[in-house]
Amino acid sequence: MDKKLKQFFAKSFGVLLFIHLGYFVYGYFKFEGIGNINIYTEFYRFKFYDDVSISHVFISGLFLLFFLIFLLKNHSKQNYSRPDLLKIGGVLLLISFFSFTFFVSYSFGLNAKLKSELSESKFNKDKTLLNVLNPFLYNDTSYSSEKLFNPVNILYPKPYPVMEVVDSTLISDQYYSVESKYYSIDTLKMLTADLDKISTATSSVLARIGFGKEELLQRIIKKNVIKDSTQIMYKGQEVNPGYDEDICIFIENNTLYKPVKGIPKEKQQFDAAVKRYELLYKYKQDSLVSNFQKLNTLLKKYKIETQIVPEELAKNVFYYKEHNHELLNGGIKNYFDRKALSKRFTTLERLFYQPNYLHPSICMIFIGVVFGAWLIGFLIYILFNYKRRTKI
Repeated sequence: MDKKLKQFFAKSFGVLLFIHLGYFVYGYFKFEGIGNINIYTEFYRFKFYDDVSISHVFISGLFLLFFLIFLLKNHSKQNYSRPDLLKIGGVLLLISFFSFTFFVSYSFGLNAKLKSELSESKFNKDKTLLNVLNPFLYNDTSYSSEKLFNPVNILYPKPYPVMEVVDSTLISDQYYSVESKYYSIDTLKMLTADLDKISTATSSVLARIGFGKEELLQRIIKKNVIKDSTQIMYKGQEVNPGYDEDICIFIENNTLYKPVKGIPKEKQQFDAAVKRYELLYKYKQDSLVSNFQKLNTLLKKYKIETQIVPEELAKNVFYYKEHNHELLNGGIKNYFDRKALSKRFTTLERLFYQPNYLHPSICMIFIGVVFGAWLIGFLIYILFNYKRRTKI
């Protein structure tokens, strides 16, 4: 390629960059805010009937028309070799691609405004708060769910977590007495050789945990062999959560509202359980009130309808903490639009971690348009270049 053609291509890319910047700025200021997104919100998918699509078609067509006119008029007399023609074809393909991707820059603008309004760190901070407060946010009927609220879900304090062992005893023909017992889940590490035989070393280890080898073998839940050692997970001491003064229904739930990306789920569950326990049993009621005030601020930020009064909700929570065996008949005063919040966070998760700048519904059309425009333009250039050279 000669110098003038290279300069022409450089100027063309400069014009394209300017147009892309314009669409980026337009997308940035067009974003309506995190409080207005819904489950259908997505980055721009080229809808063919709105201002972005109509202007896109017009500007793309106008640019390519003038680009081709100036290319044929000023740069179609040279006798290029096949490798040079291939290079020109490659540049024309890039020109074609960037001429039809203004809507992608528009989406980048939307995304940039989203991130300026809600950074990933702030989004994760909001999720962490919801994860800690999640057991206080269920509707009335959920508190009777044995799957959501049960002793096996308790992660803190020690000796929790526990495992449940159900014993059934036949009373008469078809009637059984069912009894649930709970045991702490403990671990013991010893040499594999010591586990396989009774020795002084083994006996001293077992003496510390309060029972012998035979009982240990009956209590084993899981064994993990690591080189010459064996790590044993076993049923430890018997625990009675129903009579434990440090346990209430709000502790019996380890569900995360929304996991924070990049942190192990188990760690998040444990950290949330510790924080929740401290709010209920270690700190004064004012700390829980403060967290519910943060929750109210969060809900308002995402434009979620709420009737939560932090002082009243904290008072309800502490009442049922002290009266653990009472049913939450009237529920706790934690009304807010749960569906709207769930949809908002589901959408934000998708926008943050699964941004789709080229929607599958238009993917094949987009590829066809780009290659079609490139092929037509390249063939026209070759034809004009050949004819004008033959006339000279």
